Parts: sequence; structure tokens; C-alpha cells
Amino acid sequence: MKPFHLLAAVVFLHQTLSAEPAPKAANLPPGVRMERDLAYVPDGDEAQRLDLYLPEQTSEHPLPLVVHIHGGGWMGGSKFPCPVVGMVLKGYAVASIEYRFSQKAKFPAQIQDCQAAIRWLRANREKYHIDPEKVGVVGASAGGHLSALVGTAGGKGAFPVIGGNEDQSDQVQAVCDIFGPTDFVNVVRQAEEDDKVKNVFEFNSPKDPYSSLIGTRLDDEEKAKAVSPATYVGEGNPPFLILHGTHDALVPYAQSTQFAEALKAKGVPVWLQTLPGAGHGGPAFGKPEVIRLMNDFFDKFLKGAEVEIQLVPEAELAVEPKN
Repeated sequence: MKPFHLLAAVVFLHQTLSAEPAPKAANLPPGVRMERDLAYVPDGDEAQRLDLYLPEQTSEHPLPLVVHIHGGGWMGGSKFPCPVVGMVLKGYAVASIEYRFSQKAKFPAQIQDCQAAIRWLRANREKYHIDPEKVGVVGASAGGHLSALVGTAGGKGAFPVIGGNEDQSDQVQAVCDIFGPTDFVNVVRQAEEDDKVKNVFEFNSPKDPYSSLIGTRLDDEEKAKAVSPATYVGEGNPPFLILHGTHDALVPYAQSTQFAEALKAKGVPVWLQTLPGAGHGGPAFGKPEVIRLMNDFFDKFLKGAEVEIQLVPEAELAVEPKN
């Protein structure tokens, strides 16, 4: 696998609901250096840290930044290793953030952590040679949810600020949401109505990561709305690229179709790449055509590249469903 193709591995490394312990040593591509476990909340929780990946040779110009938010059902996973570290070789700075899990802190702790990390990175832009006007986020599953929420709720003061740096913005300029939940109000209904796949979760039970995140049943509409990226959709939202398989047994495909329609209705640039037959991750997400789409998306909106975003024909990505 070539270094920049690590961008595709985001859909494999989140490990659905958990991850193996992080290795002690980083195996980085040549030309990339790492600053590990940087605290973005002073005297904060041990989870409120991020890893920062930069070129070994300092760039003449500030670099656009891509922030990776890992998946794991909001109760597992790890910021390390970072699956998008190879983007450094394409002229980006990359941050991979950790956040408090739902066993330790209920929502909105997770989005507060993500927004605090973005503000901290902007506050330290001169030290790390980051362009504060060109920040994107990417994540899969729970990381996709948090990435989408960063995108739609950014700059709106929807959640109490933690970690300081209140003079810095938590808005971003581009979001890549890989099969992230976006509407907790309708997720149970959508799962029940999906005739292609049976959802694996027993909703509103202790084993359900959705209700575990908010600390109550999903029919608590106030909390279900507060956690949902769809709630904050508006005209000022950044461009979105969404990737989702039609046979996802953890996050209904309808979550992304509904979300894309809501963004489009507000005039937000949005591209929904459908992967027929694909589940919650899998080889189809790593195809070269998908990698190119993701690359083009960030290059266009974080580098100003004159490139047309073209979805991959669904027939080229179709796979045989496993369920």
C-alpha cells in the first residue's frame, strides 16, 4: 500500500466498535515526523490529547490541516495509528484526536473535545505552520458522526466551550463523513424499515452504542436531536463528501441519504457516494476510484485545486452483499 493510500484505511482501522491497543512505536512514512500526545485541554483528561503529523522539512507556506476522528462506537478505538498520515506527503498537516468515551462521559463531551482540539490547533498555528483558514475533518462510523457534527454545528455555540482558546473558531472548511450516524431521532425507524439488512444492535439496551452515548433511550427526542448532525444543518455549513454502503448493518444507509438531502436543501455542496452491497466498511471503500474522489475533495476545498468532484459510477463499486 502506497503511503497516501492510507487515506482509504480509515474505513478498516476503526475496527467497528473497538481497536487493538496502540503500538508503542510509530512506523511513519519517510519524510513525516510526529508529535504525540499533545494535550489540547490544559490539565484535562488523559483522553484529551492529539497526535500531530508534519513534514520533516518545514513548508515555505502554512499547510492546510486534515483532522482525523476515529470510530469505535464512541466507546472504543484509538487515535493511533492514524490512517490518513500519508496526506502529509501530499502537502497537508494531519492531526488525529482522542476524545472521552461514553463510559466515562456522556454526550456532549465527545463533540466538546473535538471542537476544543480544533481550537487548540488554530491557536498553535504559528508553532506548527498550519493554515487556520483551511481545516478539514474526516472520520468513519462514530468518527463520521463527530466529523459531521463538527461540520454542521461549528461556529454556532451549540455546546458549552471547554479547553479555552475561545478566541479561535471551531468551524471547518470541508467534511468527509464515512458512514456516520447523522439522525438519532429516526435511526430506529430507518433500521426497522431497511429490507436489505438487519441491524445488529438491540436499540435502547445497555449494548446499544447510540443510547449509551446520550445516556438514555433514543425516544428522548430532546437528547436525540442534540446529538444529531442533521439538527444543525444550515446554509453556512461546509462542503460534505459522504461515503456509505447500501448494506450497512450498524448505520442505516438511509441516514446518509436523508442527511445529504437536508444539506442540499440548504444549498450546501454535498456529494453522496453510494457503494452498492457494501457494509460497514470493506474492500469497496479502498478502491482507487474512491481514494481519488476523497483526494480530489480535500484538494478542491482545502487547497483550492481546480478539480471537478465526480462521483464514481455505482456499478464500478458494487460488491456482493454479505448479509
